[in-house]
Amino acid sequence: MYLARPLRSLRLLLNRRSFRTTAKMPADAKPKFSHLPLSTSGPIECAVSGSVLLNTPYFNRGSAHSAEERREFNLTGLLPSSIQTLEQQVDRAYQQYTSRHDDLAKNTFLTSVKEQNLVLYFRLLQDHMKEMFSVVYTPTEGDAIQNFSRLFRRPEGCFLNINDLNRVSHDLAQWGKPEDIDYIVVTDGEEILGIGDQGAGGILISVAKLVLTTLCAGIHPNRTLPVVLDCGTDNEKLLNDELYLGLRQKRERGEKYDKLVDEFVKSARKLFPHAYIHFEDFGLTNARRILDHYRPEVPCFNDDVQGTGCVTLAAIMAGLHVSKQKLQDMKMIIFGAGTAGVGIADQVRDAIATEKGISKEDAAKQIWLVDKPGLLTTKTELDQGQKTYAKEASEWDGKERSLLSVIREVHPNVLIGTSTVPKSFTEDIVREMAKHAERPVILPLSNPTRLHEAVPEDLLKWTDGRALVATGSPFDPVKGPWGKDGAEIEIEVAECNNSVVFPGIGLGAVLARASKVTDKMLVAAVRGVAGLSPALKDDTAPLLPGVEHVRAVSVRVAREVILAAVDDGVSTEKDIPTDKDDLDEWIREQMWDPVYRPLKRVEATGASRAAKAELKVVGSLEKVGDKILRE
Repeated sequence: MYLARPLRSLRLLLNRRSFRTTAKMPADAKPKFSHLPLSTSGPIECAVSGSVLLNTPYFNRGSAHSAEERREFNLTGLLPSSIQTLEQQVDRAYQQYTSRHDDLAKNTFLTSVKEQNLVLYFRLLQDHMKEMFSVVYTPTEGDAIQNFSRLFRRPEGCFLNINDLNRVSHDLAQWGKPEDIDYIVVTDGEEILGIGDQGAGGILISVAKLVLTTLCAGIHPNRTLPVVLDCGTDNEKLLNDELYLGLRQKRERGEKYDKLVDEFVKSARKLFPHAYIHFEDFGLTNARRILDHYRPEVPCFNDDVQGTGCVTLAAIMAGLHVSKQKLQDMKMIIFGAGTAGVGIADQVRDAIATEKGISKEDAAKQIWLVDKPGLLTTKTELDQGQKTYAKEASEWDGKERSLLSVIREVHPNVLIGTSTVPKSFTEDIVREMAKHAERPVILPLSNPTRLHEAVPEDLLKWTDGRALVATGSPFDPVKGPWGKDGAEIEIEVAECNNSVVFPGIGLGAVLARASKVTDKMLVAAVRGVAGLSPALKDDTAPLLPGVEHVRAVSVRVAREVILAAVDDGVSTEKDIPTDKDDLDEWIREQMWDPVYRPLKRVEATGASRAAKAELKVVGSLEKVGDKILRE
């Protein structure tokens, strides 16, 4: 059982290569599932040597190459004489990391490590997960994206130009063969991390999301592909910046935009038929529309719509459990009716409908959306996703439609913030909500931190410690006189982070080779996370497991997703174990870990593209590499 307090004692265990099994095996023994193509046991085949090997992040281990490897792969003379352990390398890299003067400089340093040595990069992150998570992702990654053109050193990922539609398939094809890619993250850069249109700089959100899939769920890093659809930008600052690297034109919309998206999806499916497509940070007018269009036929996922909805629902379910309430009796207000807000509403609506056995239309009546115009009604100009939740205008004639007024009228027990309007959950609003809910669930989810609707300290102070809080960015625990007889207690605040959900969903879909991602698979993922909530055993503990424990969470999520995929008939992988313990072992065996596995010398002729260091290498460089191998 995954409990709150024991988890802390497991931190060291989870920071090592402990994701397989705690039982020792004989040195010559093979894991039960070591025959699988994605097995991470045994040696890695390598057909390159010398400087080519050292310039390949997947193979390079720098000062940690053994004496045997140095001789076998012609590395003598290319490395200092001392042979070090991975742990020593991590210590040195961490010292270098801490010497950087701010978080953006630390982010840039980590990128340079990744470009040299993948194992060292991910092990460094894994050993310092809690400290570095906000540096490699939000909020610091948002700063890196805003400065993409100024920090640019070398390209990473695939850039698809809307003015070169006829080259989309060609450009994607340079990234591998059909069996080479498992996971694709694609963005059009229009709505990045609450900072808006970042144009071509959006490639870095695709890169960052893929880092999280490896870090949190063991997706093989050399089998992923970050993509940006460069459609121009409406960001005048970028258009006027002489260093901007993207298309210098207003953002293209309409038919030409749809053709680019369609050409990308069709080409990706043809070139990489087993790949899972993850849509990221598309604008409000496109995100749901694109997802709804391709979801019935393609294994795809939108983290802003579905991932945010899943992790928020998991936090809500945990909060309702603590407050001894039921999902079917919930009244929820969402402040901020954009992609994330509507995505959360959809996930909660579907769960209510399932639990009560009612239609989605009836379930939507328990959800109120409030945006810039106030409460959304049938008289408000709405997009398709918002219309589901619009309240009859006649019912609100003569009534104020502000957030405070709607709370007074509705008496919600759940309040969600996805507005990016800082400090919008005022003391009046929070106290009004607390009048009618004994344990109000309040989730200010906007990020980065400066955009939060409220900080946990205020929410707990204004509700005398009764609020059940999760946030979109990390916050320190809050102390207050809320214990028995006014004793001071410390309440831990959960980070409502998509990373405890979306990597596990992706891992499950990849390993099951799912033909599509069904509602049942998403509900299974939510139950997997909610079932591991530390707050189920201690109401001062977080509503969600922390990111430092996410590898264990991802195994559970992947297991539930795979079982749901099999049950729904969308799994195409053969011989998936039916026993849960076997299935967990099957999953772990295929999760990439940041450890140095032995290199096995193989000849270039007949070797895989991975062995020849050709994955993620463009055509012209492949030819150069082949020439080096022949010589």
